[in-house]
Amino acid sequence: MDALGLVELNSIAAGIEAGDSMLKVAATTLTAANPVCSGKFVVMVRGSVAAVKSSVEAGVATGAENIVDSLLIPNVHKQVFQAINGAAEIPETGAIGVIETFSLASCIHASDAAVKAADVLLIEIRLGRGLGGKSYVVLTGDVSAVSEAVRVGKSVPECEGMIARTSVIPAPHESIREALI
Repeated sequence: MDALGLVELNSIAAGIEAGDSMLKVAATTLTAANPVCSGKFVVMVRGSVAAVKSSVEAGVATGAENIVDSLLIPNVHKQVFQAINGAAEIPETGAIGVIETFSLASCIHASDAAVKAADVLLIEIRLGRGLGGKSYVVLTGDVSAVSEAVRVGKSVPECEGMIARTSVIPAPHESIREALI
């Protein structure tokens, strides 16, 4: 499995510079490098654990005082990449779970933990665009699986103090379900 690395910065210029250093230091694949709300910039890479670790360390060193958050998830669940890119195939949904966070990195940590903890499907991971710097993940499955996934996702140590709110909707209205898919 791929590792996922992310560096979140409070400066666009520093973010571009950090992204450049991340890609020059190790053989990683750029997944995202873009501005997000609140004047933040996010750089996301994937590859082997060692390469991603080197990239994240280089990005954090280059970003220095502009770092908001960073992450390295070895063996990230494949659904995380699909949900970030909005490419997940969504069957008829069951219960809906939402984990809303104050940072992009914490949302990815919560999403990975949630999908590994229970038999759920990630519908979308929305990272900071149009959200005032917040992020959220929407997932689906049966009520007990969604409840467990949300419980585990919000309790990840890397998310401490970064969870804005969570919700589990056992039987979502058809219009809400359609809006999410």
